[in-house]
Amino acid sequence: MSDLIFHVLPGGRLTGTLRVPGDKSISHRSIMLGSLAEGVTEVSGFLEGEDSLATLQAFRDMGVEIHGPEQGRVTIHGVGLHGLKAPSKPLDLGNSGTSMRLLSGLLSGQAFDVTLIGDSSLSKRPMKRVTLPLAQMGAVVETTEGGTPPLAIKGGKPLHGIDYAMPVASAQVKSCLLLAGLYADSPTCVTEPAPTRDHTERMLRGFGYPVKVDGATACVEPGGRLTATTIDVPADISSATFFMVGAAISEGSDVTLQHVGINPTRIGVINILRLMGTDLEVLNEREVGGEPVADIRVRGSKLKGCVIPEDQVPLAIDEFPALFVAAACAEGETLLTGAEELRVKESDRIQVMADGLIALGVDAVPTPDGMRIQGGTIGGGEVQSHGDHRIAMSFAMAALRASGPITIHDCANVNTSFPGFVELAAGAGLGIALGG
Repeated sequence: MSDLIFHVLPGGRLTGTLRVPGDKSISHRSIMLGSLAEGVTEVSGFLEGEDSLATLQAFRDMGVEIHGPEQGRVTIHGVGLHGLKAPSKPLDLGNSGTSMRLLSGLLSGQAFDVTLIGDSSLSKRPMKRVTLPLAQMGAVVETTEGGTPPLAIKGGKPLHGIDYAMPVASAQVKSCLLLAGLYADSPTCVTEPAPTRDHTERMLRGFGYPVKVDGATACVEPGGRLTATTIDVPADISSATFFMVGAAISEGSDVTLQHVGINPTRIGVINILRLMGTDLEVLNEREVGGEPVADIRVRGSKLKGCVIPEDQVPLAIDEFPALFVAAACAEGETLLTGAEELRVKESDRIQVMADGLIALGVDAVPTPDGMRIQGGTIGGGEVQSHGDHRIAMSFAMAALRASGPITIHDCANVNTSFPGFVELAAGAGLGIALGG
């Protein structure tokens, strides 16, 4: 793939009313549960990004009839919990860690063998966090010696329910085990050390499958069934974050983001931006398909550095690349700790963001589990995104406060989560253009 480059001019401001693409986490799960349901599930607001499309293709490859996506609308003809068929080839999940981790649980309960593969970035990501507890349930999932993909899943293995205390807070691990638990012979319970996104639990209930949640423990019992439903996917708060940060750091900005999912397990970015002094309003709160949504208005603000509370870290784990940019524009020091998970995302987001900020003249010091950033001025320069979509979009927004142009390399993967980012950002006032 040739190097797709973002060229971003310094200065400017963001204005207008925008709707960012649908939530990636919910889009993935709508395909998975819709495929396993009985009846026809209609989805609107589906994210037509490469990651969710990889999930959609995987279920097509296992014999599920799926129409669309067309303008965010998808129709899924569910086959029931036991209706999937063996694919004729390995399932290629591209760059999507969510697809691979959730499918490893779901597919451990099937009657057929299946292999999960991904691109070079996904092939380096750790999978033992799911394969070890799945093995406790009786699943047979083989990885490379280093515990990375491809994953070879052996079918026809009886699964047993377990009580699992997760060593690290991860919605992907929790979801993987709950989905495997649908196929076990006794209840499966997962206890998390800190709250993580609960889209799987909410959507299982939306499809009529009971989930018991008691404090930090979620349990499913086998023997239920999923019944087709209608899902309206909210706009993705992770994608909205780039515009929230861009508006907050640029004087005179005034942006309203419509129909954004504000699931309580995902609102760390709102809490942290408010802690830094952002003028941020949450308007028109409502519930759509079991998920809370709202419109979010952000105006240009004088930000102050802060110590980010560790209890907010799991609620904002995907938003830190953008929050690091906010910290670079804030007065004083911002300190993040307890976020070692950032080192095993699509890139090592702590190191890659620190390298980029330093390249732009920001005083940023990476630590094993976070970063220390002294706010000040952002210069122009060249930044490597290492193929990480969130890094590329975060540095694009940094240009609003930069003293010179910013060139960002390796931006093709922005399409995994945010197709149309460049057009939407340019329309709101960011001086961004594509190069190659």
